[in-house]
Amino acid sequence: MVVVIDYNMGNIASVEKAFRSINAKVLVSNNKNDIEKAQYLVLPGVGAFGDGMKNLQRLDLVNILNKKVLQDKTPFLGICLGMQLIADLSHEFGTYKGLGWVKGQVVKLKSNSMRLPHIGWNNINILDKSDPLFKGVTDDNFYFVHSYHLNCEDKSIVTATCDYGKVFTATIHQYNIFATQFHPEKSQDSGLCLLQNFLDIKKYA
Repeated sequence: MVVVIDYNMGNIASVEKAFRSINAKVLVSNNKNDIEKAQYLVLPGVGAFGDGMKNLQRLDLVNILNKKVLQDKTPFLGICLGMQLIADLSHEFGTYKGLGWVKGQVVKLKSNSMRLPHIGWNNINILDKSDPLFKGVTDDNFYFVHSYHLNCEDKSIVTATCDYGKVFTATIHQYNIFATQFHPEKSQDSGLCLLQNFLDIKKYA
């Protein structure tokens, strides 16, 4: 069972539809009992970091997510804002603490020549072709919508980058934690392949 966390931060329906299109058993929920039973967890989202963290806290989801991901090692996929929320800090419209699963900070894209937000298709540079998320992915073109990005302290967990006036992190993999700045649910065949690869990942010991 894939549980997509519903914390009122957008694009939930499109993520659910994408998983259903690959015949996954998926549930959209913010119920702690559902999250406890999940075999896979997905945290999507579009919007401001501060709002996202406030919603997770208001729904009392932080502790159960910490348990499932950090203690139980449940495979986790963060998408767009969901990727950013796992960082230590964000500097979007102020300074906010994140979940702190990945050492790093969320900062604004810096480009003198490119417009923000970064919206549309862009190529990624896959740094680790052996990473399980990229198995069988033949097209490196993915769909982005963002103005901020995760700057990781540990560059070894960065599995792909993207160039939008400046190179930024596109995907990370740290143990059972996977995250993408782009939207696989909007990235056609490559995105669906990536989601299927996530479901093929076995629970980490």
